[in-house]
Amino acid sequence: MSKILIIDDSPTIIDLLRTVLTSGGHEVLTANDGVTGLNLAKEKRPDLIILDIMLPKMNGYEVCNLIKFDEKYKDIKILMLTAKAGAESKNIGYETGADEYMTKDLDPDKILQVVKKMLQDK
Repeated sequence: MSKILIIDDSPTIIDLLRTVLTSGGHEVLTANDGVTGLNLAKEKRPDLIILDIMLPKMNGYEVCNLIKFDEKYKDIKILMLTAKAGAESKNIGYETGADEYMTKDLDPDKILQVVKKMLQDK
């Protein structure tokens, strides 16, 4: 069973993702702001982080950068799942270290498919 951390400030998104991921057999941890998410990632070392960009206290780009450019945590996979669909946002996501970038269309099958692919690469 893989451990997945969801960092998003929307309780609705967290609940939906938790339901989809637990039904897929994953253990799910959650945080609703960037600072809490970063601390939880370092403490629990999840296999994958699903990360929003627009977060209170610290945005997703900063969280991603701090995880992916730290030798101790760089192996944690990061899926940016955000409402920001523009090419510039996507490019910044990859520059800060995201492994995958998806917009929030929230198709449960698509999310599980991407998560499965990312965890196979681990």
